[in-house]
Amino acid sequence: MNRTFPSPDFDETVAGVCHGTATEEQMRALNALLRTDPRARDEYLLRVELHARLASDPDLFARSETAHPGCRGVDRELSGPGNGPAVGRRVQRQGTRWAPAIALAACLVLVAAGAWAFWLRRPGPLSGSTSIAVAMLTRTVDAQWVEGTEPPHAGSPLDPGWLRLKSGMAQIVFYSGARVVIEGPAELRLVSAGEAVCQTGRLLAEVPEPARGFRVRTEHLDLVDLGTSFGLEATQGRTEVHVFKGKVELSAGNGPKQALGETQAAVVQGSAPPRLTAADATAFTPMFEFQQRSLASEAFRYEQWQFANAQLKEDPSLLVHLDLQNLSATGWTLRNSAAHHAPGLEGVIVGCARTEGRWREKQALEFQNVNDRVRMGVPGDYESLTLSAWVCILGLDRQFNSLFMCDGFAPGTIHWLIRHDGVLGVTVFGDRPGRFQIMRSPTVVTLDQLGRWHHFAVVLDGQAKCVVHYLNGSPVSRHELQLDLTFRIGAAEFGNWNARSGPNPAPALIRNLSGALDEFALFSRALGDAEIRHLYLNGKP
Repeated sequence: MNRTFPSPDFDETVAGVCHGTATEEQMRALNALLRTDPRARDEYLLRVELHARLASDPDLFARSETAHPGCRGVDRELSGPGNGPAVGRRVQRQGTRWAPAIALAACLVLVAAGAWAFWLRRPGPLSGSTSIAVAMLTRTVDAQWVEGTEPPHAGSPLDPGWLRLKSGMAQIVFYSGARVVIEGPAELRLVSAGEAVCQTGRLLAEVPEPARGFRVRTEHLDLVDLGTSFGLEATQGRTEVHVFKGKVELSAGNGPKQALGETQAAVVQGSAPPRLTAADATAFTPMFEFQQRSLASEAFRYEQWQFANAQLKEDPSLLVHLDLQNLSATGWTLRNSAAHHAPGLEGVIVGCARTEGRWREKQALEFQNVNDRVRMGVPGDYESLTLSAWVCILGLDRQFNSLFMCDGFAPGTIHWLIRHDGVLGVTVFGDRPGRFQIMRSPTVVTLDQLGRWHHFAVVLDGQAKCVVHYLNGSPVSRHELQLDLTFRIGAAEFGNWNARSGPNPAPALIRNLSGALDEFALFSRALGDAEIRHLYLNGKP
């Protein structure tokens, strides 16, 4: 029996597969067709997934399920050689076995790919595709923000609204190109890409020609920049403006506009007209030295991390710790710095470019294409596991973007990834073929967070039957672990994963990461919330 595509016979056979009524002869013919016709394979996968959507429990992502809901007559072995799921045999009612060729059918590999993709995916665009931000916070030095407000982080986009700095310094770059350093205590309200209101505090602004016309308002005056470097100090009842380069135009109250040139300053107090004086750069010295202080602060944080790193590697539960210290330009082995690790638990670099890490003095590995990955092997069975990684996501290019994934689908193995919509997901494969559980977080990575260093962690607690996702030291979702098993890693890799299911695997089975890895740790126990928070604070750039 031969099948062609498109044809009514093809439609009938696919319907039989979905409903478990296809005969052995029909399955053989469909298998032969799908091996040779890519259009038929695409249509087959589409129909099986559509059937799954209509037949499945809507909360399948958070639950443990067995075989594909549209093909309940087929038992799928989620273990076997390579990374592609092997397929078991189906038994007819009369007791005769299906031919072994059906177990090797490429169509059933596609079924597994389609079913798994459906269970992992909830379609939706990556959050943050639109933004009302007008500036970004680029650097801070000893910054302490007023309590009760959400503290921004370096690299954060800044929407219109108030920034309240209790102490320290912060640099804001407006989208117009104006660069402003504020020194606490200060209250600055961002109005637009070209305008801000300084209620209290001291600021230093550098305004290049493309940002000409940048405006700063205080209680007493309205200042328009004409291409300058100027300093401003505002207190209740008084404002000072010092021009260090170029010219500004200011108006106080209902008074006339007044030009203020280089080396000039003006003091406005109450409703009195501006009083002219000489500019005084010494009052703004700390802000002129901001870049040097920022670099010194980074170096100090790097030294703090090195000290914490020396303590961390002594943890007896630390199986693997890739701190990426002292990477050579040509070396291909990553040293495992865990003091008590078993021999042979090093990482092997395949591809990957060297790049700057969380600090200028530190290196990281960048994953740019489907070849880049870090390979390792971790033997043994574990009641609990904790995975921790510092990652800079540059793009969520794939439907599923790999963080750390075990080879294949053997019982107890795990797949840890980020979906295209910024959701963290971890899959745990059960202790018998075809059984697994997928646990996802809410959206945690948005478009405006790309290019920043994030700390990701996932805790798999077999004793408490709990799985927890973390972002930057805080839990973002908790799930009940419904599988009764021990975890295992075996052969695994960071930053990539390709299913070896054939020469042309489905796109969902190619899961390379677009980003950089700065540090990775694997523990043989479940870390608590406080310990994850501690890891984040020690490594925070």
